[in-house]
Amino acid sequence: MSGRTEGGVKDRDAGVNLLGVIAAAFASLLPTPAFAHASDRGHVLLLPTGYYIAGGALAVAASFLVLALLPPAALDNFWRKRLSLFTLGDRPRTILSLISFAGFILLVAAGFLGSRDPLSNPLPLVIWTLLWAGFTLLQGVLGDIWSWLNPWYGPWRVASRVFGLDAGAAKPRLPNWLGYWPAVILVLAFAWFELIDPAPDDPARLAFAAGLYWLASFVAMLVVGYDAWSKRGEFLTVFFSMVARFAPVERLEGRLSLCWPGAKLLAAEPLPQSGMAFLLLALSSVSFDGLSKTFFWLGLFGVNPLEYPGRTALIGIGSLGLALTFILLAAVFGLTVFLGQRLAGDKHSFGDAAGLLVWSIVPIALAYHIAHYLTVLLVDGQYALVALSDPFALGWNLFGTANRMVEAGVVAGAKSAWWLWNLQAGVIIAGHVLAVLVAHGLAWRLHRRPSRAALSQLPLTLLMIAYTIFGLWLLATPTAG
Repeated sequence: MSGRTEGGVKDRDAGVNLLGVIAAAFASLLPTPAFAHASDRGHVLLLPTGYYIAGGALAVAASFLVLALLPPAALDNFWRKRLSLFTLGDRPRTILSLISFAGFILLVAAGFLGSRDPLSNPLPLVIWTLLWAGFTLLQGVLGDIWSWLNPWYGPWRVASRVFGLDAGAAKPRLPNWLGYWPAVILVLAFAWFELIDPAPDDPARLAFAAGLYWLASFVAMLVVGYDAWSKRGEFLTVFFSMVARFAPVERLEGRLSLCWPGAKLLAAEPLPQSGMAFLLLALSSVSFDGLSKTFFWLGLFGVNPLEYPGRTALIGIGSLGLALTFILLAAVFGLTVFLGQRLAGDKHSFGDAAGLLVWSIVPIALAYHIAHYLTVLLVDGQYALVALSDPFALGWNLFGTANRMVEAGVVAGAKSAWWLWNLQAGVIIAGHVLAVLVAHGLAWRLHRRPSRAALSQLPLTLLMIAYTIFGLWLLATPTAG
């Protein structure tokens, strides 16, 4: 159970316990968004978390007050600044995608033929650590590199030429009413497999699921067109493209330029109902990932966290929690938008306002992703380097890392706990401050009067403060499993 003892939990002082209980109460109503697979912490942080929580909440509140006083023109000029770099054509895209596809085939083969140990087989390590955890971070920093590296584009281009397929107007398209619902269904299935399935790390089981998903997606792209399916059906592409809107790298008409983090979110079109559902489901599912192993959550169902029964015994509870966190997040977010519209006396439709303001959650999700997944990247990333050198457990050393010693101590001990906690807490607070900044810019698109824009953001700012409180509490609270 991650090396925790009941006595270690009792060492917390009364003030921190009280704040933990308050934050836990928020947990059932205000799930914190995050983009990552859960990691088990090897220690309980005994730092003064109450001060961090109070300081983080005050920082978010202060940022709202400062933005409310700044002239809108100054903020608009701030977001519009660009630094032009160079032109990048699309020619290498097919080649890179074909290389990615070849790597994917090798990983699936390793899943079936390689080691049964998830820490020795490269497939689980690449999918859960390098792709779902690490690549999400790269998307948020470097922009939409997934569109160049995904394993479908290259094979689709080859198949289009071989079979004479046309991606133009003659190609049947997804009907508009379908929206993002195919991606919503697929990301829900992915979340259930990741968080609820008894053995998502089993290499052969994961290889079968990954191979089947690639094939089904490829057939869909051949039928309805690559752009149609990748933009509204293939959930990884939809997810990564949403995250990439935060990145300070922009590519327009082949020209790369630098912009402020989050600037591209302000230019986004309002998401339809299905698009909002996708984004909120992606956030809520990973927030449940962090919540599901806490002593607080397990205690609600009479499960002794010191005797964690395993995933198989918690399938029902996990499925309920996965659905409940999405419903609660959607309800609370919708309520904040509705109240903000009422305060501002807005004439825009609720759908337009919610579809636009939902983009402000992306910085929170990305920041919490970094904090939540930092230890996984530091440790399991090392296992991935070892496993990739010997993917079939045959004694190979392809990259010279097969005999590398994994240093798990980098995240253990008092010194590591101190710098990890401070880095994680700082990232979460910074992410929430940026979210307030983005939300204010989006509100200015809806309300051209500064006073109305500020009023409309009051409920959403309170929600972001609650996110900050719960996010910091979740990092510090003990977990089981």
